[in-house]
Amino acid sequence: MSNNINSNEQFLKSEKNDGKEKVPTSRDSRVKVFAPATVANVVCGFDVLGFAVNEPGDEVEMQLTDTPGVIIKQITGDDGRLPLDAAKNTVSASVQHYLQHINRLDIGVEIKLHKKMPIGSGLGSSSASTVAGLFAINKLMGDLLTPTELVPFAMKGEELACGYGHADNVAPALLGGFVLVRSYDPLDVISLPTPAGMFAAIVYPEVDVPTKDARQMIRSKILLKDAVTQWGNVAGLVSGLFMNDFDLIGRSMKDVLVEPTRSILIPGFEDMRTIAMENGAIGFGISGSGPSVFSLTKDEETAQKITELQQQHLTNLNINSKAFVSSVNAEGPRVL
Repeated sequence: MSNNINSNEQFLKSEKNDGKEKVPTSRDSRVKVFAPATVANVVCGFDVLGFAVNEPGDEVEMQLTDTPGVIIKQITGDDGRLPLDAAKNTVSASVQHYLQHINRLDIGVEIKLHKKMPIGSGLGSSSASTVAGLFAINKLMGDLLTPTELVPFAMKGEELACGYGHADNVAPALLGGFVLVRSYDPLDVISLPTPAGMFAAIVYPEVDVPTKDARQMIRSKILLKDAVTQWGNVAGLVSGLFMNDFDLIGRSMKDVLVEPTRSILIPGFEDMRTIAMENGAIGFGISGSGPSVFSLTKDEETAQKITELQQQHLTNLNINSKAFVSSVNAEGPRVL
C-alpha cells in the first residue's frame, strides 16, 4: 500500500485576505464524526486480525480556524483521564501527522472529543478516537486520502497510546468489517468478507487490564508446534469468513500463544467461555488485550442471551460490567 499522496484539486483552497492565506469559513469548515469500537486479534490473529462493531464508539467534533496549530478544546466522558496537551493526545497527534504529510501546517484545527466508550476496555478506545479525528480532518480537506491510506497515521496514535503502532484496531475502525493485516513492513491491509447474520456479544468486566501490561506478559519465544497450530487456525478463520462457514470459523477460534496467559488477568474468563459455548456461540475469546470478552453468534437473540448470562455471572463475582450486542460494522467511521 502506498502512502504517497500527489497534489491535486482536492486540496482545500484558501482565500487571500491582505496578502495572508486564510481558511474559508463555510459549512465545510466544521464536521462531527463517529468511529466504531473494534475487536482486535479475534482469538488466534494476534496483531493481524480485527473487526468493527456498531456499538460502542467515539465522537469527534472538528472545526478549522485561522490560527495555525492543532488544539484539543474539550474532552467529555473520560473522567479527566485523557490529556488536553495536543502533543500527548492520540487524536490531535495523528491529525498533526496528517497535516504535515499534506503540507498544510498553516491550518488551524480545534477538536472536541466525546468518549462514548470505556477507556482501557480492550475495545479499541484510543483507536476509535484517533480514527474519528483522522476521518474528520480528511473530510475537511476534501478526502485527500483513502481510508486505507489513513491507516499509517492512525497507527501513530496507537503508538502514542500503548507504545506499539499496531493496526488490528485502527484498520477495521477505518475500513469497517473484518480486516487482515498481512504485513506491517510494508503495510498491507486486506478487507475480508463478513458472513451474513453474524453478531458479536461483548461483555466488559470493569476491571483494570492496561494494554502495556498485557503485552509484557506475552512470551518472546514459542514452540514450533504451537506456531504451526496458530497458523492453521488463522488460515482456517480467514477461510471460514470467505466460505460463510460458521463451523470452520468456530473450530479456528483457538489461541495457543497469547490467550492462555492473558486470560489469567480476566476474572471468570473460563466460566464465561463455558456460558458462551453452551448457549450457542460460534466462538469466544478476549477482545484486544482485555478485559472485554466477545462471542460470535449466528443471530442477535443468541448474542443477547449470552451477554445476560455472562453479566449475571460477573455480578455473582461482585464485578460490575457493561454489555454490547452488535452486528459487524461494515461502514467504518461516518459523518454525523
